[in-house]
Amino acid sequence: MDQKKWKILWIDDEIELLRPHIILLKQREYDVFTATNGEDAIELARNQHFDMIFLDEMMVGISGLETLTVLKDIDSNTPVIMVTKNEAESLMEEAIGLKIDDYLTKPVNPAQILAACKKFLEAQRIGTEKFTQNYLMGFNEISQRIMDKLNWTEWLEIYIKLVNWSMELDKYTESGMQQTLQDQWRDCNAAFSKFVEDNYVPWLNGKGEPPILSHQILDKYLTNHIKTPGPTFFFVIDCMRLDQWLVMEELLSTHYTFKTDYYSSILPTATPYSRNAIFAGMTPLEIKKYYPQWWSVDSNSEDHKQNAYEKDLLESWLQRKRTDINKINFIKIFDTEFGKKIEREITQYTGSPLTAIVLNAVDMIAHSRSDYAILKEIAPDESAYRSLTRSWFMHSSLFGMLKTLSTIKNIKIVITTDHGSIRCMRGVKVLGDRDTSTCLRYKFGKNVKAEQRHAIQISDPEIYKIPRTGITVNNIIAKEDYYFVYPTDYHHYLQRYRDSFQHGGISLEEMILPVITLEPK
Repeated sequence: MDQKKWKILWIDDEIELLRPHIILLKQREYDVFTATNGEDAIELARNQHFDMIFLDEMMVGISGLETLTVLKDIDSNTPVIMVTKNEAESLMEEAIGLKIDDYLTKPVNPAQILAACKKFLEAQRIGTEKFTQNYLMGFNEISQRIMDKLNWTEWLEIYIKLVNWSMELDKYTESGMQQTLQDQWRDCNAAFSKFVEDNYVPWLNGKGEPPILSHQILDKYLTNHIKTPGPTFFFVIDCMRLDQWLVMEELLSTHYTFKTDYYSSILPTATPYSRNAIFAGMTPLEIKKYYPQWWSVDSNSEDHKQNAYEKDLLESWLQRKRTDINKINFIKIFDTEFGKKIEREITQYTGSPLTAIVLNAVDMIAHSRSDYAILKEIAPDESAYRSLTRSWFMHSSLFGMLKTLSTIKNIKIVITTDHGSIRCMRGVKVLGDRDTSTCLRYKFGKNVKAEQRHAIQISDPEIYKIPRTGITVNNIIAKEDYYFVYPTDYHHYLQRYRDSFQHGGISLEEMILPVITLEPK
């Protein structure tokens, strides 16, 4: 395919003095048009589209700034580079206010002109080529690495690379690398699932170079904060993946600096298990043993009751740590109206040593995408899912709260999540009785079964630090991007839940999670 020939308009009342630059641009296959005054330039711009405009500031007739205003009214997307002898700061500010795209001071040299053209006209092509080159090198490296015996730190490195490539690919949609990267995600998740299957039980017993796990978050990241002066805020964003956090981080970067660590969610990577474990500082098995009144996770319990005692569990952790904190704030935000109320009142909570806030919005986005066709149309793939997250966060009470808290002296803020989610693309048949739990990525019930290549079969859940719910009850946890479907009306449910974001199973996206400490700027 022939490369596009870019059209440039150069406006300057001394255009003949710039002829060497124009000749150079034409030699580089740019199509250059010229005008010696603003009136002629405006007429040209009204009659044809230009990909970029060089504009002199001081001209006979209407000024460069006046011309700029009209040119932006004609096409606000066309980049305009002001070229002027005037170095006054006031002129620069006025030009920026009128949405100038760049600013060059005369005399300009050929390198400056070519750099401007490449920046505004060829950045996408150059970026795409560079991304493709770098990715293919990294692709080969990772393809080799996942064949070796890796540890947690090495898997973390691979996951971060995959996330960064995915987010960079959002900018270079014409690279043609989407399917290649998607296939590599699948290969990596297959190898990671085998890694977790081999190492998870030793991790629970402190063996085999374990990562920080859900029930160790409070000890690792909150203990020191609550012992120092000033309020501590602990945010848990339900079902937040690393790529979703990075979208939020970008928007918060003018207010905070960030220290990011990583931990592994316990299994199942589902709220009743992982979030209870976070707030208790205990495994689910330990919660059931020491606080049976606060453990109500079984196949018959209602969803809202399975995490009804998080405040009690957090207070019990504080008591075990023998802190002098007598009162904490514990807030759960399920809807927009209540979230905005907390946003307005957030400074009232800074008088307490510890405030924990749980937000369900990201989890609701994931589930709503499955339930509403319009959301799946808005976010048809993971790139659009990140974009949807960005749009939500920009207008969210969470963003408002964090902006306000960035102004509070001696504040400590820790943000994390209980688990991530994976886009499920492959359904598999599962067998079980009518009392088997309904989750798509993990199930427990009498004789519940799925093929071993698709799921971990757990006959003794206590080995996984999961409470046993009956003598004959066993658990299965999905690997990779599989989801469970019963044989009854199989094809209906296979189609219904295909391409939905789910959690509870074993994947990089569900298990490797960020813990972020925010420092106000």
